[in-house]
Amino acid sequence: MTIEHIHNWINGEACEAADRSWIENINPATGEVVNLLPRSNEEDAFDAVAAAHDCYLAGGQGNAGAGGLNAAQRCDLLMAVADAMTERVEEIAAAESHDSGKPYLNALKGDVPRSIDNLRFFAKAAVAQTTPAVSAGNSINYVLRQPLGAVSLITPWNFPLHLLTWKLGPALAMGNSVIAKPSELTPTTASILGQLFVEVGAPEGLFNVVHGYGHEIGDALVRHPHVKAVSFTGGTETGKIIATTAAPLLKKTSFELGGKNPSIVFADCDLAQTIATVARAAFFNAGQVCLCGSRVLVASEIYDDFVDALAEQAILYRDQIGPLVSREHREKVISYVELAKQEGGEIIAGGDTYGDENGAFFEPTVIIGLDHGCRTVQEEIFGPVLTVHPFDGDEHALELANDTDFGLASSVFTSNLQRAHHFAEHIQSGMVWVNDWNLRDLRVPFGGMKQSGVGREGGEYSMSFFSQDRNVCVRYNYD
Repeated sequence: MTIEHIHNWINGEACEAADRSWIENINPATGEVVNLLPRSNEEDAFDAVAAAHDCYLAGGQGNAGAGGLNAAQRCDLLMAVADAMTERVEEIAAAESHDSGKPYLNALKGDVPRSIDNLRFFAKAAVAQTTPAVSAGNSINYVLRQPLGAVSLITPWNFPLHLLTWKLGPALAMGNSVIAKPSELTPTTASILGQLFVEVGAPEGLFNVVHGYGHEIGDALVRHPHVKAVSFTGGTETGKIIATTAAPLLKKTSFELGGKNPSIVFADCDLAQTIATVARAAFFNAGQVCLCGSRVLVASEIYDDFVDALAEQAILYRDQIGPLVSREHREKVISYVELAKQEGGEIIAGGDTYGDENGAFFEPTVIIGLDHGCRTVQEEIFGPVLTVHPFDGDEHALELANDTDFGLASSVFTSNLQRAHHFAEHIQSGMVWVNDWNLRDLRVPFGGMKQSGVGREGGEYSMSFFSQDRNVCVRYNYD
């Protein structure tokens, strides 16, 4: 059987890696080869940067951005790509499912529509930009908001298309050209997107896609002098490597990194709704979500009943989630479950593999009895594994919530509005949900504190990152 090859997209053309090396893309649900992707090297990365840089320079000065597109034209282009994605939504959802293993309906009803929404949201934002002007007695100051140039977007495997469009939309809306490096584990939808940009008539070099291993091409996409900014979503350790490279070069960087997020449950919550939401926060996408609530803190007076109900929910989720992204990643998750046993934890639900022997399925797992300072509780597992801990009183709950090196997101479940606001102010996380989880508005800031990242994405925050403001002062009165 002939295996399909997907390609890099550089300067508006589909191309192989310079040395014609390939990587197998494996479906984690079946263990079968989905397709082959280019194993690009530094030469390919530099070619993509050159294409993006040339595209940006061709735009000239003034209001035009990369490719010579003004704001209205950039809006039209992003809308055209969104429309093209809508026409092929089933194909794109199937590709996302085959790459990542997530259920097809999850991709069809969730990931792909949200990706389309990202492009449309930032397309509209492109033409809605305003900048301030300040008048003084003898002068007026006004602000020019201009693009940066060529920017690198390095995206993860858990939501491949959604997180790529989340960065791509504002980068292009602000007039930049883009080099995208998707995860080698989930490459297909990025290639489809590259093809769609060509089909709708995007300028050559505006959107480039380079496949391969991060340790082989990522450095080139960060340190190249023509790359003016790097936006990265992924693991904290990789983020530190990128930061070490980019900082001496004074490049703009944005990092959305790992999390070990608390779900804090008080006795006065809506218990049934809270149990369902906490389970979803822990097990959605097989726990492969930076926002997932993997530390569940429960008021001691309802702890036993809550734990029993959560264990029942874990059993139900087994048939709703897909596999982990790879067998290698599953081994990492298994190692943490074994570590939890060594650290004195009790597994009350899950804890084992299941399904197709060639796949990477792992049961939703609930662990109790662990000291909050142990490794299983403190380190990001990135799988369907949660730990549950009792607390006595508000201050104890807040102490446990903040007892982590991470600070991405948190959820507080309570009917006490005063308590909710107090926790929202004092929890050390970039995002706080009250009585919900992952309820998103594209206009608000998204990002973490501590080891969970630097910078914010979303709405005006993204537009600001992918641009630079310059002040112009005009004196008009010499009296």
